[in-house]
Amino acid sequence: MKSFIHPITKTLTRVSEYLITFGAFGLFTVALLDSTFVPLPSSADALMLLLSTANPRWMPVYALMATSGSALGCWILYLVSRRAGSRALSRFSEAKQKRVKDWIERYDMFAVLVATLLPPPFPFKLFVVTAGVFRFSLWRFMIAIVGGRAFRFLLEGYFAVRYGAEAKAILARYYPWIGLGLAVGIVLFVVIRKLLNRQSRGTAEQTLETGS
Repeated sequence: MKSFIHPITKTLTRVSEYLITFGAFGLFTVALLDSTFVPLPSSADALMLLLSTANPRWMPVYALMATSGSALGCWILYLVSRRAGSRALSRFSEAKQKRVKDWIERYDMFAVLVATLLPPPFPFKLFVVTAGVFRFSLWRFMIAIVGGRAFRFLLEGYFAVRYGAEAKAILARYYPWIGLGLAVGIVLFVVIRKLLNRQSRGTAEQTLETGS
């Protein structure tokens, strides 16, 4: 098994190194592949940091290309999963499938948005596949993907421009906390919004009963 995996990893590493030479277009391709079925050794996050450090003025362009590539890759994976149905979830445990499905049903697009913000090993692709299998609204899905990925890549670009070569170490240390803080904030927003909607609905019903 090890002898089989090693040549594949070596080939993917060469592909990554080749794509890096194309700058923004290489970043777009890496982000696209990484979001579908071909995780490359040089992730879009690492390449975003590298390019933004080398060419700070191009940082917004790099963030745009990385976001576009990742969004397109997620869109492709969503459509493939939608067509494949439950078979697309076969490599994930039933417990994880149910948990993610419940989160999406409860928190709608905000569950997908949180998934785009959290760093590995958070199972982001499971959210993408689940959204496709259970035919979650494509528009709301894409809004969450673009919003979350744009924030993530812009933040990485900002750190690269601000801190240069030290950005990777700083992000490795603090980004999990940033992502977790944003996730908690989004969940609180959804819960408070639901409570307010429930309260306003109850007030409206009382008003109707009083009026009648």
